Amino acid sequence: MDLGSSRTRAWAPGRGLLLDPFPGSGPHGGAERPVRRGRIVDPESCGRLLGRIADAALGPDRSDSVIVLSHPVLAGAEHRTAARALLAGLGTTRVVVLSSARAAAAYAGPREAGPLLVVDMGAELTEVTLLVGGLVADARQAESGLDDLDGLDPATLPTVLVRTVLDMITSMWRHDRHGAIRGALRKGPVLAGGGALRSDVTDQLARCLGTRVRLADDPSTTVVRGAGQILSSVLRHRPTPPERTGRPR
Repeated sequence: MDLGSSRTRAWAPGRGLLLDPFPGSGPHGGAERPVRRGRIVDPESCGRLLGRIADAALGPDRSDSVIVLSHPVLAGAEHRTAARALLAGLGTTRVVVLSSARAAAAYAGPREAGPLLVVDMGAELTEVTLLVGGLVADARQAESGLDDLDGLDPATLPTVLVRTVLDMITSMWRHDRHGAIRGALRKGPVLAGGGALRSDVTDQLARCLGTRVRLADDPSTTVVRGAGQILSSVLRHRPTPPERTGRPR
């Protein structure tokens, strides 16, 4: 699951991509918005939303089930704890919570090792994360996104969004003592989120950075598809339960 500010997406083996099938009523555009700026602000509403998706993806029997949930890379302990509690209430056997940057890297990142930069341009958050060895080495977050730029002149929006990303990368560069940012930029950053759907944004970012950028076929689902890949890996390595022969012990 990718619990976003504008939409919650899920991926299930054999089912593929799933969206919240029955959006509820609420103050924002007629739909519930239990997550704002990457934080769970309405646990009750969030629980209903997750329950609807679990019903669609898993059905009523959730025994021996696993859920992988992504969260913003700088989400605080309060958000992660609330998310775990809500998922535990769904009756699943195991919950894995990981950053959206790691999920995006799993789906759209290069296979070779080395530092990687992930830029996630969402509805209400913009994040830049440096991964080294698959772990978060540094990260920056701006509490603004595409929703905040809706009122801008369409010609101005790409420049504003790209400037936000460049400012965060520049800040990380200044604190990078080992050249990881330079190596990650040579490799090309992974772009995810709704902002990466706009070619005017991605083209301008590539020009300003002087490097190629890495895009999945649908950047808005990069995170949830990466979480799905991690889920598949968890399921493959899950211990096999002992075979029941029916013989008395």
